[in-house]
Amino acid sequence: MIKLGAKELRTTKADPEVAKNLKKNPIYIICDNVIDTYNIGSIFRLADAVAAEKVYLCGVSETPPNTRIKKASINTTEWVKWEYFEKTEDAIANLKSQIPNIKIVAIEQNERSVRFDKAEYTLPIAFLVGNETTGIPQEILNMCDQIVEIPMWGVNKSLNVMVSLGIVLFQAVRLPEH
Repeated sequence: MIKLGAKELRTTKADPEVAKNLKKNPIYIICDNVIDTYNIGSIFRLADAVAAEKVYLCGVSETPPNTRIKKASINTTEWVKWEYFEKTEDAIANLKSQIPNIKIVAIEQNERSVRFDKAEYTLPIAFLVGNETTGIPQEILNMCDQIVEIPMWGVNKSLNVMVSLGIVLFQAVRLPEH
């Protein structure tokens, strides 16, 4: 397995032969109208950290190449596959049509949500995060198999999308095969 530090990653160009041989997990990340390019770049770093198969950028989410995404991702955009969809609904439909039994899990505060640490995560799985201000629209939540949330005990009512995704991703990869 290739392991690069931040300095090496910032200067790499993905070698297609090396990238092809990297072991990936059947984990997908869907960004629904995530507007902060630093969040998007950090999500690429998370995707790399868990060896996710692919990131889907949807709606108004910026896409690589973008200098702010590149900086925050420390160039993991070169190593993690990604695809853009104008509509998040189309990204979800695409995943469901291509990957049998994929579970779509939204990370959002909602009356249907369960605590992230009480949820059951099975592969293949896709995690959906939404807009930093407005969250994930109800019509998209209706397409999800499950909604999870992180309990908040302080005065703030939510966490940054990248932080929330990181917490849930690492809970999910605590599966027996890892």
